[in-house]
Amino acid sequence: MPFRDALREVSGGIVLDLEVTPGSKHACVPSGYNPWRKRIEVKLSQAAQKGKANEQLIEQLAALFDVAVSSVSIISGAKNSQKSIFVKTVSMDFALSVLGKNLKD
Repeated sequence: MPFRDALREVSGGIVLDLEVTPGSKHACVPSGYNPWRKRIEVKLSQAAQKGKANEQLIEQLAALFDVAVSSVSIISGAKNSQKSIFVKTVSMDFALSVLGKNLKD
């Protein structure tokens, strides 16, 4: 699982390193893995204006990991395409399982 490089376990949850492309035709979370940047790729349908893409990202990740929206937060890269996201109460094993079902190696 090469995408494992984009995850790290921290106290209280996990941190995901993402590469986000806003303004795509369809939202796709996750959409792939970039092995050079070691980031999981995400496509969002919202434009990167007034925080709409960030809101959509948080909602999509909350749905993906089946947690409350309040359990997902952007810890770095709020105004950048490369973001680090903290997801509370999610274990590394669960995250690997969920992402493994949605990503191809």
